[in-house]
Amino acid sequence: MTAKPLDGIRVIEMGQLIAGPFTGCILGYFGAEVIKIEPPEGGDPLRGWRALDDTGTSYWWRALARNKKSVTLDLRQQQGQALAGRLIEKADVLVENFRPGVMEKWGLGPAVFEQRNPALVYARISGFGQTGPYAHKPGFASVCEGMSGFRYVNGFPGEAPVRPNLSIGDTIAGLHAALGIALAILAKQGSGKGQVVDVALVESMFNLMEGVVPEYSGAGLVREAAGTTVTGIVPTNTYRCNNGKYVVIGGNGDSIYKRLMVAIGREDLANDPRMANNVGRVEHQVAIDNAIAGWCLAHSSDEVIHALEQERVPVGPIYSVQDQFNDPHFQARGLFEQVEIDGKPLEIPAILPRLANTPGETRWPGGAIGSHNKAVLGELLGLSETELAALAEAGVIASGAAS
Repeated sequence: MTAKPLDGIRVIEMGQLIAGPFTGCILGYFGAEVIKIEPPEGGDPLRGWRALDDTGTSYWWRALARNKKSVTLDLRQQQGQALAGRLIEKADVLVENFRPGVMEKWGLGPAVFEQRNPALVYARISGFGQTGPYAHKPGFASVCEGMSGFRYVNGFPGEAPVRPNLSIGDTIAGLHAALGIALAILAKQGSGKGQVVDVALVESMFNLMEGVVPEYSGAGLVREAAGTTVTGIVPTNTYRCNNGKYVVIGGNGDSIYKRLMVAIGREDLANDPRMANNVGRVEHQVAIDNAIAGWCLAHSSDEVIHALEQERVPVGPIYSVQDQFNDPHFQARGLFEQVEIDGKPLEIPAILPRLANTPGETRWPGGAIGSHNKAVLGELLGLSETELAALAEAGVIASGAAS
């Protein structure tokens, strides 16, 4: 088996749904042992979200819970809290995405482990962070995306801001958490000490805002929604073709712009000195976009893509997931990984980035609730069959999941 960068790292994942579990998914893909703690009744709610397979389990769950060992603990009971604490003592990393203060209420806050496990990297994901006047507020991704400034610049002028049909705030926070954990692991190689990684959804999305802050601070500019364009960069837009499909064209480099205009038969715009650089093109954006849009509308998307690729102009289609499955490049790059669910194949996405010498992999898909209770609670914590049965009887772990 190929070595992985996080081999030997044990992660306890607490929390549910998306942000924390996506963090654990990334870590597990690159070799970490991820022990996911779920409530005994029903497990992580994501198990029942969106489209379900024949077993009543979410297809999404199979991807997000890959490579994880499912352990059930009722954290509302003292026994469950105590067992979670024992697991955390044996971990290198803890990932939690509860509301600030919940872990402290359970006796599992970071201060507790400064003595019990001083090398622990304690990653906390919440809506607004662990401190500040908004820390106590519910931190749903939709609200945090709005307050981050991300939603403000998405959509069309004069209309309600739009959101992508994805839980992007959660997944971006998960990426930030995984990065923070990796940095903290590197830092403790020198000090031997762990630290708290405080990730807020609103701040993770705020981190995507490029030049918005300095432009406002320095020039008083508030970037507004710009539809399918990007403010201050011309031409870059989405254009409809005569077969009803859309293409994205990025012609905002000076030499690229000239090649684009020649390709669409507008040498006059290609050689107009007023449009020789981006500043001038921004001033004449309407004329440029109208010329490109008119040309695209007279051709099919395949014709547009072929013509512009011949001139080395960045161009591409707007893909659905069906288009991606049918694209040879996506297949050649290994962006889909096949797992089996009760003997039936299921494609799930690979986790990036791609590492040449220590690649990640999907070892198994997300499984049944409490399927690793015996392996983790029995072998790692040394609980006997009798003790596991008693925990199941008390509802601390899932009944019937002690094996």
